[in-house]
Amino acid sequence: MKTVAAALLLLATAAAGPAPAISRYETLSKTCASVQQLIERERSVLLRYPSRSGNTILYDRYVAGDGQCGSGYYAASTSVPTKDNPRCPVYNCRSSSAFNPH
Repeated sequence: MKTVAAALLLLATAAAGPAPAISRYETLSKTCASVQQLIERERSVLLRYPSRSGNTILYDRYVAGDGQCGSGYYAASTSVPTKDNPRCPVYNCRSSSAFNPH
């Protein structure tokens, strides 16, 4: 029985395969249009940018739409600073719980 369980676990792990890498970008080195094009092309990226005070580097995952968010999440409109726009419109995933409806 242990052999069957071990084989099933090994099969499930192998079937999952490697997770695709997610690209990381610095927003202040790019224009708003180029950031939006990256997100549209790659569907999901990590963006890094300084906080408003400049003391901390912030980052988050930004997506092309709801399809890149998991179950119970939705693509919410937000913005990131870029070279040419301090409020470049993008989307990131947020919880759609009863306490945070969209």
